[in-house]
Amino acid sequence: QVQLVESGGGLVQAGGSLRLSCAASGGFFGFNTLGWYRQAPGKQRELVASITSGGNTNYADSVKGRFTISRDGAKNTVYLQMNNLKPEDTAVYYCKIWGRILKSEYEYWGQGTQVTVSS
Repeated sequence: QVQLVESGGGLVQAGGSLRLSCAASGGFFGFNTLGWYRQAPGKQRELVASITSGGNTNYADSVKGRFTISRDGAKNTVYLQMNNLKPEDTAVYYCKIWGRILKSEYEYWGQGTQVTVSS
């Protein structure tokens, strides 16, 4: 059974930092992409950052220069270092892994972790 276990959320003041972690287990994922999404109250879920097995990264414009995504490929673990946090970064952050095995596409989500940035 595939599981994505997230950790590292919490409450921080504006300008502070947090580091999120997410470990995927229970399956064979092949070449895949790990990413972080977030959803604020009343808003749609949006992609924050992603990283492929090959190390290619992608960031939302709103977090470029402040957030850094990285991964431990051997462990299918992804990290999101968040610096200079702003109140508008407040949201539930979700980890996701997706890819393709032969002709079958897959995606799995974590349960979400709350990040709250106070002004």
